[in-house]
Amino acid sequence: MNLKDNLERVKVFAPASVANVSCGFDVMGFALQEPGDVIVASHTDDFDGLKIVQVTGEEGMLPTSVEENTAGVAAQMLLDYLECDAGIALEIHKKMPLGSGLGSSAASSVGAVVAVNRLLGAPLADKELLQFAAEGERVACGTAHLDNVAPSLMGGIIFIRDQESVDVFGLACPKPLFATVVHPQIEINTEDTRNILRRDISLKKAVTQWGNVGGLVAGLLKGDYDLISRSLHDEIIEPVRSVLIPGFDKVKEAAIKAGVLGSGISGSGPSVFALSSTIEQAVDAGKGMQQAFDEIGLDNECYISKVNEQGPQILEEH
Repeated sequence: MNLKDNLERVKVFAPASVANVSCGFDVMGFALQEPGDVIVASHTDDFDGLKIVQVTGEEGMLPTSVEENTAGVAAQMLLDYLECDAGIALEIHKKMPLGSGLGSSAASSVGAVVAVNRLLGAPLADKELLQFAAEGERVACGTAHLDNVAPSLMGGIIFIRDQESVDVFGLACPKPLFATVVHPQIEINTEDTRNILRRDISLKKAVTQWGNVGGLVAGLLKGDYDLISRSLHDEIIEPVRSVLIPGFDKVKEAAIKAGVLGSGISGSGPSVFALSSTIEQAVDAGKGMQQAFDEIGLDNECYISKVNEQGPQILEEH
């Protein structure tokens, strides 16, 4: 690969995301404006190939080996595809907690492939980077799923029709639409939460879930808040996973009392999200949800933002 016209350093912000969106297990997700991770990729003559030279925010918690790090695996697969063995130094600055249900590993993977791709002159379009970012997820939880990496990479609200063929597309985002996410200071391993899921479900529950997924997609496309609200219910996954989140029922109840459209588990948890049609509802929901966690002695953080329709942001390049 000819690197003559390429940049020397690229710094990228990759956003957190909410996967599943209640009823859309493994097929829906949306991006947040905050939090997120910052990844820096730069050319170096100190060594050949890819090397992770710095990790901040989770020092000692993340491997610096390229083969074991989600961002490293994603970036290396991209470099292998491009047949590029130039020396590239990767910095990972974690700005969000691990095991939060906010797509932490996905944000790192997305930031890495976007930064490296840009550093090399952007030979691939953003959507073409999905397959590489997803492989970083395989390292994190054993499955190369797309419901976090796709919204983090593409922005907005994403639907995954088929994972194997990477058939994904964006859905309309009604305006206004605000997300409230409260993260209690506990960690839940994604792989563990997948292992507890039931493999057999009743036809009645399956039909109800299909109806909710269709209703949610239609509500988003039509900007029908009432239909969105009626559809934001999970018959299958939430009843199983919610037992792992202390105080979940009280937290969700507090969000609903604030008048939100709906509330549920963000990804595999422990974060809990709510969607609102007004900023006032989003703020009130955040206060109530935090209070519910406070009452059981769980420290927590609250993030409130519009749905992030931009996706990754180039912070610096030269």
